[in-house]
Formats: sequence, structure tokens, C-alpha cells
Amino acid sequence: MNDHYYTREPQSASRPVDCGYEYRGVSLTFRTDAGVFSKGEVDAGTDLLLNALPEEMSGDILDLGCGWGVIGITIAKKWPAARVTLADVNLRALELSRENAKKNRADVVCAESDGMAALMGQSFDAVVTNPPIRAGKQVIYRMFADAAKCLKPGGALYLVIRKQQGAESCMKYLRTLFREVERLDRDSGFWVLKGSGEITG
Repeated sequence: MNDHYYTREPQSASRPVDCGYEYRGVSLTFRTDAGVFSKGEVDAGTDLLLNALPEEMSGDILDLGCGWGVIGITIAKKWPAARVTLADVNLRALELSRENAKKNRADVVCAESDGMAALMGQSFDAVVTNPPIRAGKQVIYRMFADAAKCLKPGGALYLVIRKQQGAESCMKYLRTLFREVERLDRDSGFWVLKGSGEITG
């Protein structure tokens, strides 16, 4: 069955499982499900990414490929003044994100979008993503390139990727999009990367 977490309408049977998450003094509870990435727990890469974010997040923030919403909802709860958008192509993921936003009393906007396709008229101070690696390099690199175009001056792209799944080549590609690319953290084979200062022209 061709049913990936980046499928628009997962065919796998719904089997919801709840999980908790602690982030910088904030306690959250999430509902997860089959057909959406990382059922039953916050995966190690996402946790590393969230903990590598700056001490303050503000402005317009996009959780790109949001899954069941852990990145965007966590940011919205920790920094309630931020204006957070969650986007995913997976309709089950978006339903879970809306439910989890209500569960955690987080003020967010959820948008159906295949990558950045439905968001290209908008601009963001930060795009944060644990990209769908299994969708393929062409898909995720397009996500990064589109994200770079949608960043406000001074904005940044934050992402996590496994070294064995192409972190080094990803870093090289990001250098074609951004003037500044840095590795913020690494652990258990995951790298957290930041790109800022879009290269134009």
C-alpha cells in the first residue's frame, strides 16, 4: 500500500494514540495517529530541532510539513505573541493539528499545502521543518528553495536532517540559497541546520 505520511489522504486505519511533551517549562499533550509521521511520540529529530531554536521566537512563523503539529503548537505555546501557521499536504495531519491546537489552547492557523505551494504569497520571519525525507531529495529541496523565497529580511529557515540521509549534501545545497548556513546542533545522527540571508539574482 502506497500510504506515506506525505500522502494527502492516508488509507491506513485510524488508531489514535496520545503523548505528552515537555519543552522549556511548557507541558503539552498531543493526539497522534497512523498515517502521520511519528505516531505515539515526539521523534528525536524534532525534539533536537525545537531545542536548537533561539531563546525568543517572534513574528510570523511557519511549521512546514507540520504532521500532527508538535513544532508549530509548541512554538505557539512557548511564545504566544508569535503568529504561527501549520501547513501539510496530509489531511489527517491537519485534522490532528487542529485538534491538538484546541487541546493545548494554542492560537495557530492550519493550511493545506503541498510543500510551500499554497503559501507562496505569504512571508515569514522563520520557517521550521522536519522535512519528509522519504518524499525524495527533489521534493524537500524544492521546499527549502520556496521557503527561502518566502522569508522576510532577517528571517531564517531551521531544519533537521539525519547525516546518513544526506545532511552534508543538504548543507551544500542550502549554501546555494542562503548567504549564511550553520549547523546549530547535532546528536544521534541528526543535524539541525539554519539558513539565513537569501541569495538573490
